[in-house]
Amino acid sequence: MIDIKEHEELSRLNHSCAHMMAQAVKRLYPQAKFWVGPVISEGFYYDIDLGDEVIKEEDLAKIEKEMKKIAKDGKRIVRKEISKEEALEMFQDDPYKIDLISDLEDGTITCYQQGEFIDLCRGPHVDTVKQLKNFKLLKHSGAYWKGDASNKMLQRIYGICFPTAEELEEHLHLLEEAKKRDHKKLGRELGLFMMSEFAPGMPFFLPNGMIIRNLLENFWYEEHTKENYQFIKTPIMMSKELWEVSGHWENYKENMYTTMVDDREFAIKPMNCPGSLLVFKNGLHSYKDLPLRMGELGQVHRHEASGALNGLFRVRTFTQDDAHIFMRPDQIESEVMQLIQFIDRVYSVFGLSYRIELSTRPEKKYIGDLAIWEQSEKALADACVHAGKDYKVNPGDGAFYGPKLDFHIKDSLGREWQCGTIQLDMNLPERFDLTYVEKDGSKVRPVMLHRVIFGSIERFIGILIEHFAGHFPVWLAPQQVSVVPVHHEKHLGYANEVHEKLCALGFRSKLDARNEKLGYRIREAQLSKIPYQLVIGDGEIENRSVTLRRAQSRESITMSLDEFIAMMEKAVKEKKL
Repeated sequence: MIDIKEHEELSRLNHSCAHMMAQAVKRLYPQAKFWVGPVISEGFYYDIDLGDEVIKEEDLAKIEKEMKKIAKDGKRIVRKEISKEEALEMFQDDPYKIDLISDLEDGTITCYQQGEFIDLCRGPHVDTVKQLKNFKLLKHSGAYWKGDASNKMLQRIYGICFPTAEELEEHLHLLEEAKKRDHKKLGRELGLFMMSEFAPGMPFFLPNGMIIRNLLENFWYEEHTKENYQFIKTPIMMSKELWEVSGHWENYKENMYTTMVDDREFAIKPMNCPGSLLVFKNGLHSYKDLPLRMGELGQVHRHEASGALNGLFRVRTFTQDDAHIFMRPDQIESEVMQLIQFIDRVYSVFGLSYRIELSTRPEKKYIGDLAIWEQSEKALADACVHAGKDYKVNPGDGAFYGPKLDFHIKDSLGREWQCGTIQLDMNLPERFDLTYVEKDGSKVRPVMLHRVIFGSIERFIGILIEHFAGHFPVWLAPQQVSVVPVHHEKHLGYANEVHEKLCALGFRSKLDARNEKLGYRIREAQLSKIPYQLVIGDGEIENRSVTLRRAQSRESITMSLDEFIAMMEKAVKEKKL
């Protein structure tokens, strides 16, 4: 699925279509006043004040019809330059535009006009509305003015536009497929997780979901053990003084949950980093000990606006698969190259491709020596090259305390998700006064890397639900096998024997001996997305065999029980997709 913002032509097209939609809305609702209408990754939206009138789902078709008329008229889109005073006069009856204009510096302001409609805009736009024929309004919602819940609720209409009807049709098909794969819907149907009004934004993992979660975490520990990581566990709540040292109290306090304990202020951790730094500081370290790799699956809490919460994708508590690596400056490149190869290996297990972005030093606000920045950026870039990975540079988009590599994974629908990060940090080792002892006995500041692969366990599970459409590979499936006797009494003995043998070998097997039709039970197993169904009838009892049906296939194959077990063992051991 395409990211509109990543493509200049599509961004311009969608920006222009947002204006055309606003023009149509103004024709149909003359009282309409407009806030902003930006391009987003999924297309565009416009925030609108319609007074007492409320847009309904059926109104979108009416607005689309008016938009088609405008596109057919084929008016040119004209750029105009006016002074701030002229702009204030032109939009004097629109408080939202006045607010925008008031924030602009004195000088030339640009507007774009098509027919009778004119709007503030930096542009650029397409030449004519004739180019905006292939669009679709997708949905509508409420949105507080400026994102502030104390302000008026505006109405937001979302849409998307493509150069051709074929591209639009293909995109709408992908959107329909994405709806079917919605992790909130599948999470409910498959018994993976639930949400509750008693803990907004804080997921409850159900038994099936816990199987997936435990398997992922075990996989994480196994792979990190191979890479020589040490594991730690740090407290979930620590004092205000620690967060003052780390800088979170000054810069992040509004997103932190705080409480008083024994007349002392504490905060539930929003990040794991300070705890890892305390662990490093607790011991004496030699240059021979480095790189020192500390891993922690640490639960963090961050306050998010209620309107931003979205299933497992945007929550208020989640588990970060953090690692903090302390090293000498000369170890940066080799360590990052090893990390890239490690991340590549992990993502390949799930069939996830990815691209890498290198974010470099901000132009103005940064800490540390310029030479160290240049050395660090070169080390990250060289590590990508030596690992055989292409990367895109985001100039000036690094954190103030160091450059970073971001890993954007691509799922089976082509959607991108930023998950992995390798972040160099020149700030926290200084704040916490971390040192190691060099060859000559001097104390030296270590280089520090923050690193996540999944990013958030919860969010990664949400991504996997949608990536696999709930059809998890055998090794990760909550239930791997459904054993189904043709007749619930006649064939039960051998079916139960098969089921018990599979369970004894550690497979997640379910015996479905209900007095229901065979087709009904197989269909139910398929709806539950159980990878394998084993049908047991007269022939299977006679030959000590099983008949295998796969969840996404109508075909069946008969094999010995031992052959099936060998196949299962291979699929689980090799983590086959």
